Amino acid sequence: MSDATLTMGAKGEAREKGRSGSSTAARVAKYAGVRLVVLFFTVVVGIYLVVLVANMGGYVDEIRRGAIREQVSIAVFADESAEMRDLTAEEKRDLIEERVALEVKRIGLDRPFIIRSFGFLRNAITLDLGFATDMVSDSGSKLVRLILLERLPPTLLLWGAANITLFLVALFLGLFLSRKYGSPLDKAVIALAPTSSAPAWFYGLFLILIFAAVLRLLPFGGMVAAPPPESTAMYALSLLEHLILPASAIVISSIFLQAYNFRTFFLIYSSEDYVEMAKAKGLSDRDIERRYVLRPVLPTIITQFALLLIYVWMGATILETVFNWPGLGRTLFQAIGLYDTPVIVGSQVIFAYLLAVTVFFLDIIYALVDPRVRIGGEDRTR
Repeated sequence: MSDATLTMGAKGEAREKGRSGSSTAARVAKYAGVRLVVLFFTVVVGIYLVVLVANMGGYVDEIRRGAIREQVSIAVFADESAEMRDLTAEEKRDLIEERVALEVKRIGLDRPFIIRSFGFLRNAITLDLGFATDMVSDSGSKLVRLILLERLPPTLLLWGAANITLFLVALFLGLFLSRKYGSPLDKAVIALAPTSSAPAWFYGLFLILIFAAVLRLLPFGGMVAAPPPESTAMYALSLLEHLILPASAIVISSIFLQAYNFRTFFLIYSSEDYVEMAKAKGLSDRDIERRYVLRPVLPTIITQFALLLIYVWMGATILETVFNWPGLGRTLFQAIGLYDTPVIVGSQVIFAYLLAVTVFFLDIIYALVDPRVRIGGEDRTR
């Protein structure tokens, strides 16, 4: 074969690779664009449903009007000025109606709820979370953004420490159980897996009863002792003592089910034909586990870790309330009790965006770690 023929073949192969690379980039870009549009539409629908539910379809407006009328009436009848004493009962009622109408107009309750709901939706999508109606931040501000930002660090601390510990322990325990299939420990974990149906706050109550009320080893709740210790070391120690019970409740509530799930996936892939072939070739157990068991399970592990990150941001309403932990979950519980719609919607907006971003990146990561997944529906036979 001549040098010219070899050169032409190399150039043709290079052009083919270039076209293939361009086609892959275009397919990935198209897929990413479509997924972003679909996820954004899903987020919009979800946020609007939150707006409707948080406002009870407009019934919260009636509650707020009643609260305004009550406050105005108390203020008018408690006014002991000479001008107010000269007014008749009818004139006082007219004054109350006038002030109520002014306040209702000032906060926009004079417009139909269905019209204002789209305004709420627009503000939520653009992350203009507005002002809380009743709740305030520790600095005295009513900005929803500041309220949520102040409650974010405690939630990140609690759920980050608990869920990362849960994830790592469950992962290695599941891998260990897959190696010890049928052992007493394996049977014990399978038997205890249904206990994960109970929520973390349920176990938290028992932990408080045992370790705080009876044994008096750990505090009942809160984030630090009152008053807070002045030295950094003592503050960190107090924080750790208050963290043990709620974090333990989170781990206990899910550890057996998570370990059982990982153990099941490891067993499924360890029984595949290609694993038996690798054993026949004489590969070590460690190499087989790393190449032929862990890699196929990697998408599942990534999914579990991604969902864990979402839970880290959101926390849990009842658990944080039970332990009096000043995080986003307890803030949401307080906002629901006060019908504070901006805070309720704001917390759910953050969750919706985090969920959408997580799902989007999971699709991309799946294609990178699992060769069986093709972005954009690429022909599997190629």
